[in-house]
Amino acid sequence: MYDFLLVGTGLFNAVFAYEAHKKGKKCMAVEKRDHIGGNCYTEEINRINVHKYGAHIFHTSDKFVWNYIQQFAEFNNFINSPIANYHGEIYNLPFNMNTFSKMWGIRTPEEARRIIDRQRKQITGEATNLEEHAISQVGTDVYEKLIKGYTEKQWGRPCSELPKSIMRRIPVRYTYDNNYYNDTYQGIPVDGYTQIFDKMFSGCDIFLNTDFNENKDELRKEAKRIIYTGTIDSYYNYCFGPLEYRSLRFETEVLDIDNYQGVAVVNYTDRETPYTRIIEHKHFEFGKQDTTVISREYPSEWDLGKEAYYPINDEKNSERYRKYAELAAKETGVFFGGRLGLYQYFDMQDTIKAALELADKII
Repeated sequence: MYDFLLVGTGLFNAVFAYEAHKKGKKCMAVEKRDHIGGNCYTEEINRINVHKYGAHIFHTSDKFVWNYIQQFAEFNNFINSPIANYHGEIYNLPFNMNTFSKMWGIRTPEEARRIIDRQRKQITGEATNLEEHAISQVGTDVYEKLIKGYTEKQWGRPCSELPKSIMRRIPVRYTYDNNYYNDTYQGIPVDGYTQIFDKMFSGCDIFLNTDFNENKDELRKEAKRIIYTGTIDSYYNYCFGPLEYRSLRFETEVLDIDNYQGVAVVNYTDRETPYTRIIEHKHFEFGKQDTTVISREYPSEWDLGKEAYYPINDEKNSERYRKYAELAAKETGVFFGGRLGLYQYFDMQDTIKAALELADKII
């Protein structure tokens, strides 16, 4: 019998498996997909490491977390500096003096502040939805060109119907700084993410193409305790109804040119372009290959059977999740983790911290 059955082979269970193996525990992992690594999975195409489920840039200000992940791969010094394409107009992200200079033909922070402050005054009182919140933070021009269309494509509904919690803090910089993250440490693993998962799961027996919920009774017999990182509502057979997500579809193409867009990520912020962004994977590792690989990212409605990417943490779904969480709290020997098990979006650093915390508690 195994000490732990790990449901899912994403980052949460990878960290847990590594910590358990260090302490002499025996783990078995089951995975619905045909590969390990969850959404961090990278596959090599034409000597380019392709982020199969969207861009994953590791960033943290926690030195312990940075040192922890570097046990498993060498990281380069990639700095995320995406750009926005609005009907062919190119703007730097995040919103900074380069953005404002291009948008308004200005040069100084004082000029930018004056324009944004004037436009923000259109919202009086407390913002009640994402549209009002965004305008109250960055004004109408930035909202209309760089937030509205992208966000409405991503979530499939008007910004005026979205909760402001989706975009709690909108970074505005009055410096000419295109570094997307404020974190101290940032980079991409040289040779991709999959090698990290190979090392983390090296002491674990893994069974791919295996759906835990379709084999629940048999698999429960294999281990004393379960770490479950699938969707919490599927674990309970959707007894309170399914939780809602947004899904994504990726269109990946190999191009016989050496450089398609000159940057790793371009966001398409107009409403008419059907995809939200194009990723050119070679730029994550400063590639010099003769060809390139791009992925167009299309947001889509989610239903049962599709991959769940972004929890829709509105009032209805949050209340439904609370009911599932109450059931989970009564479990003995079953522990829920990750973005699907806890129905919230996590950065990679947050996932590592949460997995280590659980490992310290129960191993």
